[in-house]
Amino acid sequence: MEIVLRNNLILITTGFDTLNTSWMIDFLNHHARGMLFLPKAVLVFRNETLTEVREEFLHELSQHHAKTHDFDHKFFLRSMLKYGTQPIKIELEKLEDPQTVQVNLYAYDKNTVLISLDQANLWVLNYLRSQLEVYVERGTDVSLVIDVSDFKAKARLERALNKRHILHYQIQYSYDNRFMSKLYSDFANFSFGDLCKNQNNDENMHLYTVLECPVGASQDALKKSYKKLAKVYHPDKIVHESPNMVRHYTQKFQLLQEAYTALRIVS
Repeated sequence: MEIVLRNNLILITTGFDTLNTSWMIDFLNHHARGMLFLPKAVLVFRNETLTEVREEFLHELSQHHAKTHDFDHKFFLRSMLKYGTQPIKIELEKLEDPQTVQVNLYAYDKNTVLISLDQANLWVLNYLRSQLEVYVERGTDVSLVIDVSDFKAKARLERALNKRHILHYQIQYSYDNRFMSKLYSDFANFSFGDLCKNQNNDENMHLYTVLECPVGASQDALKKSYKKLAKVYHPDKIVHESPNMVRHYTQKFQLLQEAYTALRIVS
């Protein structure tokens, strides 16, 4: 383990064994809503309500580090506490062979999605919680139930599923053929061409949501968002993924094209 104290960061470089110690897991569990997941690291931001938890963590970290390198941990602890308000970046020393984690998605209907893991995995579940926190209705050690009645929630879920690498885990998402049709069933009930003829139709809001833009966004904003999302969801980017994933991206890409075409006429 190595610890570097910087002006704006506490950088901890360690192995996965340390990352799975009880005191490390306890600290990260408390900060599940304040973490940024990177390909081989997690960045933990300060939370004013968890000052004591943070200090306990720094104490344990100092003891562990001092024991490994055989020096006085109290002196090192005082140094770390001076950086107590800074973000903490915990980085793996090296990337191990990625371990695949199976995540299953099931849409009960257009408003509710069940996310379940084949096996409990703290890191993947914490990542999903951090991305979908305001939409989580309930959860267990291996599952989350998400309220996606708001189209912003659907967009947030789509974004969360774009990340497939957490630390040294590779996430494999799986869902049946009806997942997308259930989730976006509202879009099956109207024609985009008909929407263009009626600017007062409330369904226009759905089109803006697909493009992740506020209602009434300018043509420039729509174009910019469309180009950005089209790059993310272009089917050519995932030709080596599972057939369901390719189908999902193809449907999403088509939906983006149709929404953008409709709003170019509406606006």
